Parts: sequence; C-alpha cells; structure tokens
Amino acid sequence: MEKEAFHEMFDRADGPPVLAYAMERDTALLEIDWHQHVRGQFFYVEQGLIVTRTERGTYLLPPHRAGWMPPGLMHTVSISGPSRAWGVFVSPDASEGLPDHACVVGVDDVFRAVVKRVATWAPDAPTSPESERLLAVLLDEIRHAPVERMHLPMPTDRRLRRVAMAMVEHPEDTRSIEDWATWAGLSVRTLTRLFREETQCSVAQWRQTARLTRALERLAEGEPVSSIADSLGYATPSAFVAMFRKAFGDTPGRYLSRQAAAA
Repeated sequence: MEKEAFHEMFDRADGPPVLAYAMERDTALLEIDWHQHVRGQFFYVEQGLIVTRTERGTYLLPPHRAGWMPPGLMHTVSISGPSRAWGVFVSPDASEGLPDHACVVGVDDVFRAVVKRVATWAPDAPTSPESERLLAVLLDEIRHAPVERMHLPMPTDRRLRRVAMAMVEHPEDTRSIEDWATWAGLSVRTLTRLFREETQCSVAQWRQTARLTRALERLAEGEPVSSIADSLGYATPSAFVAMFRKAFGDTPGRYLSRQAAAA
C-alpha cells in the first residue's frame, strides 16, 4: 500500500479496528501543529522524547512510556532527538471503553510484543480468526494499561492560565509566588487555592514539572546540562541535577544512558 493511502486509512472510521505502525527518525526535531484524527491513537517511545499538548495540558513521553489520544481530540506533537517509536490507531467503535481523555500509561512486555507483531501486517490485509484474537488481546492491553502521572494540567481560569503559560514560555523566570500573584491581579491566597483546585498541584510543583518537561526535551536534543540549568533559572548545574535526580531517580547523564541501553 502507498504511504498516502496508508495515512488516509488512519483517518477513516471504517476498515480494520486496529492499525499498527513502527517509526524511526534521525532528525533532531519534528513539530506537528494542531490536528486531530478520526481514530484514537496509542503511541510508545523506545528512544527520544515526545511532548504532546491538548487544551487540558501537556503530556510528556520520555522513553518507555506510552500515550493515548482519543478520537477527535485536537493536539500538537513535538519529537525531540533521534527517535524510535511505534503506535496503534484504533477505530472509533473499538475505542469505546478506552479513556475519553489524553493520558500517559505504562507498557509491559506482552503489550510491546503484540504491537510489534501487528505492525508487520499490511493495513489492507484481510482479517482471520487468528488476527482477530490477537487484536482483541491488544485492545485488552490498552484498556488495562496503568495510567502514569506525566501530565502538566493547564488551569481553565484565564488569570491562572496566563500565569501558567508565562511559566512554560519562560522557565528561567524565578519570580516568587507573591510576584506572580501581583502580576496576575490576584491575592497569594486566591492564586494558590485556585491553582490547586484546577490542577491538583501547588504552584511550585506545577512550575517544577514544567521545567522538567523542558529539561527532558533539551537533553534529548543533546544540549549540555550546564546550559539547560542556566536556561531553566537554576543558580548552579548541581541544583538542577539534584532536582532531576529527585524526580527521575538518576542524574541526567545516567538517565539518558539507561534509556539508551534499554532501547
């Protein structure tokens, strides 16, 4: 099947309930603007970093995490660094019972093995009892995959969203919560209360997650740790490394080495 026909099938509700694919890229950065699919999309990262954004927030996919995007949801995609990934497009009918919102999930060996098998099938190949059984296993694996917290939720209040967007766009900005509240025209108490109600995070926790998102993107692009620390507003590289180790259990260099070895 030609590439264009294969992509066209991804945006058709009919056809096979599940279409799988594998992808490998050598380029440093790929950004895809706002778009949507008729089918739901499940994608897994073996190497590289994928960041996808929806109106509800940012979802971070470092190596060995997987993301789910339900049918029709508008989103953007940014892929940093040389990457290797695979994914599954699920028809709207087969997506019933799957999450109705974007999320990040864990993947086990069974899941990976089934998807890699399905990815070798021709998209227009006729189904058989054997293939239907394997697709049923794959859908069960998606339904039962454990949800992981790699989500940067966006507040809906326009004043809080203004603060959140400024933190994302300027991670080096180290102003205090008091200064952010004044800038947004809110009291500190109102800012902190509303932020936790809308994101389930404190302002400080949210800002740290935003910085981690940017840090992983830049690490995947090969940027030195010292440069990343400076661009994110950390006083020293060691302060950034300490924050990174607390979040991921390892230093940036060892984390990348471990992910590369696993991939």
